[in-house]
Amino acid sequence: DGVTEVLAHRSDNLQEKFVQIPCSQDYNSHKRFEGCTPRRCGRGVTDAIITREEAERIRRIAERGLSLGGSDGGASILDLHSGALSLGKHFVNLYRYFGDRIHDIFTEEDFALYRDVRQRIQQRIAQVFGINSSSMYLTKPTFFSRMNSTEAKTTHDEYWHPHVDKVTYGSFDYTSLLYLSDYSQDFGGGRFVFLDADSNKTVEPRAGRVSFFTSGSENLHRVEKVHWGTRFAITISFTCDPEHGIGDP
Repeated sequence: DGVTEVLAHRSDNLQEKFVQIPCSQDYNSHKRFEGCTPRRCGRGVTDAIITREEAERIRRIAERGLSLGGSDGGASILDLHSGALSLGKHFVNLYRYFGDRIHDIFTEEDFALYRDVRQRIQQRIAQVFGINSSSMYLTKPTFFSRMNSTEAKTTHDEYWHPHVDKVTYGSFDYTSLLYLSDYSQDFGGGRFVFLDADSNKTVEPRAGRVSFFTSGSENLHRVEKVHWGTRFAITISFTCDPEHGIGDP
């Protein structure tokens, strides 16, 4: 894979690390929103906005939800907005499938914590990229992921391919990941890798760590295969286009 540099070690406790990168052309093929569409591009990592205790509480939300289903392969997702939940080789709608019993699984406090964490991440991204946080909208898919070393059974399980979020999803302008478990303690492999022309830059997950970046080709990335253990994270994505905005779950 060429030269690999570690952007953030698991043992680091980073107030904030930010690397600016020239923006790709990807944003030009979409409608531009002044004061939001990236003009300053890059990637950042912070351990200072979500506590480990909050990350553990959020991981328990993910564990409870994913215990209701789960993929036959190594990657399972739970989307609290749409209700999408991996089940075997398919997805079901959690809210339709479980109906009113959903109140026994998730509490009002769970959703309040989720909203609060989402808002803090949104504010930090806006601050770092010099935009107004109210011009950013949550967009889909925004989801919990659980990854382990089980062999892939469908293409949905193949999470390790390099991709560009703006190309894959169109609506994404800013992507963030909140890690809910620790690299080398809870799981092996599973590091996040930015694929740059000169070298690869990796982020080692740590519970409570937030990694965020502009969603264009300047941040081509992939996740390494998980070799052992279980890796939990939540992907929270933002768009500048109000038509692609979604509400909190």
